[in-house]
Amino acid sequence: MPDDDGIKQNAYEKFYLKVFGIIDAPVTYFKEKVVEPLHEKNKTYYYHRRLRRVPTIDECDVGDEVCFFEANEQYKRDKNVDDQILIILRERRLECEHWYGLTDREDKCRKVREDYETATTNWFTKYGDLGPAPNVRAAYFKQKHRMIWERRHGPVGTGMGSPPVEQ
Repeated sequence: MPDDDGIKQNAYEKFYLKVFGIIDAPVTYFKEKVVEPLHEKNKTYYYHRRLRRVPTIDECDVGDEVCFFEANEQYKRDKNVDDQILIILRERRLECEHWYGLTDREDKCRKVREDYETATTNWFTKYGDLGPAPNVRAAYFKQKHRMIWERRHGPVGTGMGSPPVEQ
């Protein structure tokens, strides 16, 4: 007698499926009628908190301390994320260099090393030289001062050449 797939079953397979059905039926019933409705009711979509983006400090009104506080908390969260990204990239670089050894690491790990160097440079541009307890105001003023420097002298790192000629 063929089963649902059209394959003939012997007596042992039929017996096995009957016993399995007797054991599996209550478990399946409990799962479908109790567990899954509870999961649907208490569904969680993310493993971490998803916080809304708040206005940045340049969007805050003067004297609005609540806005400054929210911007500072957002800055701290963003800094923590950037720190973790840098840690992951550093680990990838070290693992790659360890895996390929002294001879092949220059060629095989070039992309990983360049990604890490770019991320490190960007991190230092944004968070470097802010002291032991940086806040959003210090970072904002660092960005403002850098923009003024670049407007007067060109990109940072090119030296203090003559100011650009305005036409």
